Amino acid sequence: MRLRTGLLLAIIGTAVVGWWLAHPRSALPRPEHPPLSGCPLPPIATRDTIPLQSPVPSGLALPAVSGAKVTPLAGFSVEARVLGLEPYSLGREAEYSPVDLAVGWGRMRDDAVLDRLSFRHGGRFFRYRWEGQPPIPQHEIIRSVANMHIVPANDEVTAALKRVRIGQQVRVDGWLVRIDAADGWHWRSSLTREDDGNGACELVYTCAITPR
Repeated sequence: MRLRTGLLLAIIGTAVVGWWLAHPRSALPRPEHPPLSGCPLPPIATRDTIPLQSPVPSGLALPAVSGAKVTPLAGFSVEARVLGLEPYSLGREAEYSPVDLAVGWGRMRDDAVLDRLSFRHGGRFFRYRWEGQPPIPQHEIIRSVANMHIVPANDEVTAALKRVRIGQQVRVDGWLVRIDAADGWHWRSSLTREDDGNGACELVYTCAITPR
């Protein structure tokens, strides 16, 4: 009886070792969105694409900002040219987003187009104008520009933002969000590049700003 029991345990042990060798630990699934400095990155855009907006992974949670709840609405990544940069210190919004960063892609990166346009930041808006006829159709300008209310995810993003200069190429990666304060005040990002005017800006919880 003892001999049979020992033989059976040896067979079981051999089978377990064989299964372990055939299924190494490196084959175990890895997180789809690994964190970078505590901020999970969305899918990344490249210079030759329009901004990449992506679904929010199941279970993704972002930390509160100044005591307000931050709800991710979509992933957001854009590689583009900086058209404007404006710091803000006054207003409720400045508590969460200290800087607006306006960028352009497509033909809104070209000197020949930009030289015929003028830009101005103010009141959390980014405005453009031209003399005579626009250098490209106005609907193309609308679809090729984003004014981003930057919500820095960490000190690294804040430091990177201070190094950004107008005319520079950058990539911004993060999440379009809604911010809800305890007193009922809220701020929500646009989720389309087709809009213009009030409510058309992107509110971006920003994980990374990278010069290109």
